[in-house]
Amino acid sequence: MAARLKPLNQQVMVITGASSGIGLATAEAAAEKGVKLVLAARSDETLKSLAERIQGNGGEALAVHCDVAQRDQVQQVVQAALDRFGRINTWVNNAGMGMHGRLDEIDLEEARRLFDINFWGVVYGSLAALPHLKQSGGALINVGSEVSEAAAPLLGIYTASKHAVKGFTDTLRIEQEMVDNAPISITLIQPTAVNTPFPEHSRNFMDQEPKLPTPMIEPRDVADAILTAAVRRTRYKKVGMKAVVNTTIATVLPAAGDRFAAREIHRQQYDEPPRNPAGILHQSSEACHTSGRTHGAGGNE
Repeated sequence: MAARLKPLNQQVMVITGASSGIGLATAEAAAEKGVKLVLAARSDETLKSLAERIQGNGGEALAVHCDVAQRDQVQQVVQAALDRFGRINTWVNNAGMGMHGRLDEIDLEEARRLFDINFWGVVYGSLAALPHLKQSGGALINVGSEVSEAAAPLLGIYTASKHAVKGFTDTLRIEQEMVDNAPISITLIQPTAVNTPFPEHSRNFMDQEPKLPTPMIEPRDVADAILTAAVRRTRYKKVGMKAVVNTTIATVLPAAGDRFAAREIHRQQYDEPPRNPAGILHQSSEACHTSGRTHGAGGNE
């Protein structure tokens, strides 16, 4: 049976990675629509300030510390949501980060940590939320990328993790919506490059500061797509024309897509040394914003 998704002002929504970029933009947009929010991330002070700001404007928000790579912490987010609001109507698996560097030059243990966040975080969140979403007739929204289908040099492990997110999401949708006929909507959001702190937060193995090539879309564009999927049954949504073009080329003309991607490699670095090569792979950053640095290019998630 098709999920009957509630209006936003009747929803309880969980957002992981809510302290910056797309997650922060989604939280702010959802609060404007009257959504009751459970905000999860590692940046405790930023989350607390965000929740207080939303409540000061008449909304309802709960901040919960969560490293999505830790399954028990994801379960604690579920319990916190139920304790505060009694239900979950939409769960947004947004938390994720990048890793810049050639595949033959990155550290593989660090790459495993990235997969723990980008892929296993989505798995943990999806499976923890699933029983409650089925009970409420809700929406599971996983944030992938245009590189869930295309590829990007210098972002190989990130690309692989987003391919994995797509495979997991598509299979879960088939099993839940088509085999079990469960009252749930499962959506994959696939944005193109987004102007967020993604490059600044990325684990960087290059000898230059990373960036993403222009043109970019704004975080609010992705937030709007997420909120639409929360109320309208959606299989997938590519956000930004470049996402549509690049995934189509990668599918229909893959060799041409490879050549195009190879030419983009020089547009993915600033002509300056790395500012913070460690990024936020192992620790959070409280300097969290929706947008990235403006120096001719910016970020993604």
